[in-house]
Amino acid sequence: MKEKHWFLPDSPDLLGMLRTQAAITVEAMDALVAWSGGDAAAAVTVRDCEHRADETKRELWMALRDAYSPPLDAEDLYSLSADLDEVLNSAKDLTREMEVMGLSPDPPTHEMVTFLAEGVRRLADAFGRLHGDGDATEQADAAIKTQRQVEHTYRAAMSALLEVADLREVMSRREAYRRLSRIAEHVHTVAERIWYTVVKEA
Repeated sequence: MKEKHWFLPDSPDLLGMLRTQAAITVEAMDALVAWSGGDAAAAVTVRDCEHRADETKRELWMALRDAYSPPLDAEDLYSLSADLDEVLNSAKDLTREMEVMGLSPDPPTHEMVTFLAEGVRRLADAFGRLHGDGDATEQADAAIKTQRQVEHTYRAAMSALLEVADLREVMSRREAYRRLSRIAEHVHTVAERIWYTVVKEA
């Protein structure tokens, strides 16, 4: 039977849970890079990571509900976790959609995924520096930079589709590229939320 502490409420490691979710997301994005480089089996790792990250997210949200004194504002912790979840959900959806369309990753897809993986790694680094552990905003800015790199590749790839005669190929690639662009926007959203959290805590 669990001993009750009447005067000292539970203090779960909420930041630790958020950082665990981020570490799983980094693992998933590394697998996505492998998948985009030709390792089709790596898509299974992406999906497995998505399930594990969901479990960690729910654990964080449940703990947040009952936390007496969270290290950051509860709304910010929730939003950081929820917005990061969108990154991984979209990455998983990308692999599913391309499989359904019978589409293999091409060089622009691999390039964009590589930038996205770097962006997520920067977000994880930023989470590690929250709550007085360093300059989280520096890493958030680096994540935003990767989003801009994705957009640069995205525009070039979309332009190159004008030279493709196969309409099915054009439509399928366009949807995949748009999905990658949306993942980059999710990365940007998390980075800006980091900035908001840091400024509010200052």
